[in-house]
Amino acid sequence: MNIKILGAFAAVALMTACSSKPDTTTSGGGATSTSGIVPGSQEDLVANVGDRVFFGFNTSTLQPDAEGTLDKQADWLAKYGSVNVQVAGNCDERGTEEYNLALGERRARSAAAYLTAKGVAGGRISTISYGKDRPTAQGSTEQAWAQNRNAITSVK
Repeated sequence: MNIKILGAFAAVALMTACSSKPDTTTSGGGATSTSGIVPGSQEDLVANVGDRVFFGFNTSTLQPDAEGTLDKQADWLAKYGSVNVQVAGNCDERGTEEYNLALGERRARSAAAYLTAKGVAGGRISTISYGKDRPTAQGSTEQAWAQNRNAITSVK
């Protein structure tokens, strides 16, 4: 009889332990916040700053809204001084592979140069071009092409 009662208590204790929520807050030098996003992480950059800027057709010139996003990225990088980033330039599907690789490189360098001009050390930023090889939006429409003409900042 005692074994049955002991088994029942063990089962209740096990269910109680499994049903409690873990504490996702930290104090002091914590690694997570109540939202579960680690400060200084890629997720933090995306959620709180924005990780990409967009370009017009056949250009690597930054537009005012892109500069606003890059201003926020520069401030974020100043706050997290040990974080290094990679800026990837991308293109839509039109044009040759060689042309799009060169255009993607110009876009990545344009965004990186802006961050450097805002005080981010150049050694913390690398660039790469994917040309048209990594579309973020599928399709052959102006809307999809506009989404694919970008530079994406990623935490390294």
